[in-house]
Amino acid sequence: MSMWTTRLDAAGIHDPQLREDFTRQRALVAGYKRAAYIAVLLLLPRPLAPHMIAATAFMHHTDNLLDHGPLPQRAAAYAAWEEEVNQAIATGASDHPVIRPLLHTGARHPRLLGHVKDFLRTAATELEFTGFATESDYQRYLDAYSLPAFMLVAGLLVPGDEPAGYRAACRTYIDGSQRLDFVNDLAEDLAEDRLTIPQDTLVSHGVTRTDLVDAQDTPGVRALLRHLLHQARADLAASHRVIEFLPAANRPFVRALIALEKATVDAAGAKGPGLLTSAARPAVPALLTILTREYRHARRLRRSRAEGSE
Repeated sequence: MSMWTTRLDAAGIHDPQLREDFTRQRALVAGYKRAAYIAVLLLLPRPLAPHMIAATAFMHHTDNLLDHGPLPQRAAAYAAWEEEVNQAIATGASDHPVIRPLLHTGARHPRLLGHVKDFLRTAATELEFTGFATESDYQRYLDAYSLPAFMLVAGLLVPGDEPAGYRAACRTYIDGSQRLDFVNDLAEDLAEDRLTIPQDTLVSHGVTRTDLVDAQDTPGVRALLRHLLHQARADLAASHRVIEFLPAANRPFVRALIALEKATVDAAGAKGPGLLTSAARPAVPALLTILTREYRHARRLRRSRAEGSE
């Protein structure tokens, strides 16, 4: 029996069509961030792992609709998608392979569907993106798009009502993660004529958009990249407080997520202006060290709980 099959069984997903849907979404999520996907399988309680995959797949599918293609095409595709998802939530049924597992997860974790509606209400912010003039513009984007998207998965990590302060702690994490994504994806974004660094930050470092597009290795560019990565690192360090809100069984997973992001910050810092031509990736040994360490924590916790139930 495969690791994935045991998790479908543990989650009570027995219907053949649903198992196929969840498995298809699993393949898509695995291709996005492999290390984070492995963390889901290894570190989360078995019954929760498929539901995390369903929420993540929905988030990525929506993000892809918003990001790819000419604006009129993206706007039409998103409007149709928003209507289809809301109709599925209202009726409790869908024939879409992304929405079916989402509805199943929503039936097991009802707060998820509230987060889905919150996300859909503001996700069109991504369609309207033309860059940030100031840091305040970035912060508004974070509240309108990045945080609601993250809450799709973060909401699954706390049972019952979300504790006071949890959303704020999640915001700190996604602030660091989003800042890291923006600097690490500079080459890809610039190739698509998308600049995610606030204009006032560029000006304060004496850097122009042309400097970045041309992958210039100048003191200003180096200082700018160091500044952006320092911001990301500081937010990720502060985000450890989110762990305090989680049940013990989910803490190894979130510790690993934060550590994986920090490892990416280190790799990006070492790459420097090379980020303007391609993204940084942490070395495989560093990723394995993080996952192995947290897997040992998770295994000890599960063994302790099993012994306590005897």
